[in-house]
Order: sequence, then structure tokens, then C-alpha cells
Amino acid sequence: MTGVPASAAGGSSGAQGSAAAADGGNPSEVSGSVSGPATAPESGRSPRGAKIAAAAVNQASVWNVANLLTMLRLVLVPGFVALMLADGGYDPAWRSLAWAAFAIAMITDLFDGHLARTYNLVTDFGKIADPIADKAIMGAALICLSALGDLPWWVTAVILGRELGITLLRFLVIRYGVIPASRGGKLKTLTQGVAVGMYVLALTGWLASLRFWVMAAAVVLTVVTGLDYVRQAIVLRRRGIAERAAALEEKEA
Repeated sequence: MTGVPASAAGGSSGAQGSAAAADGGNPSEVSGSVSGPATAPESGRSPRGAKIAAAAVNQASVWNVANLLTMLRLVLVPGFVALMLADGGYDPAWRSLAWAAFAIAMITDLFDGHLARTYNLVTDFGKIADPIADKAIMGAALICLSALGDLPWWVTAVILGRELGITLLRFLVIRYGVIPASRGGKLKTLTQGVAVGMYVLALTGWLASLRFWVMAAAVVLTVVTGLDYVRQAIVLRRRGIAERAAALEEKEA
């Protein structure tokens, strides 16, 4: 029995409190004669136990399916580079295998974020690793293509410069709020993936001409959506500063 002895509680009412505690009830609801110190240890242990349990859940959740897909994309990056540059970088067979690795990375990118949000699998690791994996596979593909002479360096510079710049911009204004992903940004990502994938493959004829125009569309979307993110960041910062100033004035008043 874990309740307070009847003698300590002062009679039958204390015994009732002890019985309630033994049955899983709350002694304080049965009788007001049960003193606070008798229940203090229970209330003192509960928050600590909850924190430990929550920490254990968070640690275990790092190894969820969404994060595993993100890890797969990170592992695919060096494999993609090796396949892309194998045998001088111009062998159609190796380029096809490199395209397969790139395609897997891009497809898994469509699912890991959705799975994390849908099934409450969002973790700090995923928040950091997911954008790194995205930039890593795209950056590796662009740099390899430019190094092999298949893609002008200025295209690689524009796309990577925009991606890194917007990522930095998000961190700079995060104190004022989050810049949401736009439809234009999602279309940009899709177009970039298709265009780079077409360049990874050793295409000839009209498909080689088509990939030029797809890449041109990707570059235009990259620049336009980048400028839109800058505009949103400026608006968000101004709004945040105004709200803070208003809150400060209200507090002083």
C-alpha cells in the first residue's frame, strides 16, 4: 500500500485516502485531511519522468522512414559523382547509371518531407539534413556537368548561387517568421530536376535540343522565384520590426 497511514492522517478519513491511493485514485479528492507533502513526491517525479520519456521518443524518432530517405539521398551523392565521372564521364552506360542515382534522389525528395509532415515524423535532424541533401545532389550534378563541358559554368553559378543565397536569407529572417514554399518554387525544383536529369543522360538529336529549352526555363524560374523570395523576406522583416515596435510601445504604455 502506497497511501498515507490512517494514524498519520487522523482517523477513518485518512484510511479512505489511503485506500483510494492504493486503488489508483486521488486521495485529495476523497478527503481533505491528506496533507500536501504526502502527494508532493508523486507530482515531483511526474514532470521529470515525462521529460525523460519525451527525450527517448525524440531520439528514437530520428531513425524514421523520412530521415532514412534523406540519409539515402546523402549516400547517393558520392555514388552519383563516381558514376558520372567513370570512364572519362562520357560513356553512355555509366551516364545512364548516374541518371538512375540522380532520379532516385529526386524522387525520394518528393516523399520524405510529405511523410514527415503527414505522420508527425519531423525531427531536428530532418530539418537540417533534408535541405543539405537537396543542395548536395543538385550541386554535384551541376558541377559535374560543367566540369565535363556539357553545361556552361554560368548556369551552374546562377542556380547554386540562388539556392545558397535563399537558404542564407531564410536563416537571416527566421526571427521574424518563416518564408513559405511557393508554387513557383516547387515548379522551379521540378523543372531543375527534369533539366539536369536530361543533361545527365547522353541524349542526341531533338532530345538534346529539347533539354536546352528545359534548362532555359529552369534558369528563368530560378531567377524569378529567387527575386520573389527576396521580396517576401523584405516584407516579412518590415512586418516583424513593426510588430515588435508596436508591442514595445504597448508595454511601455
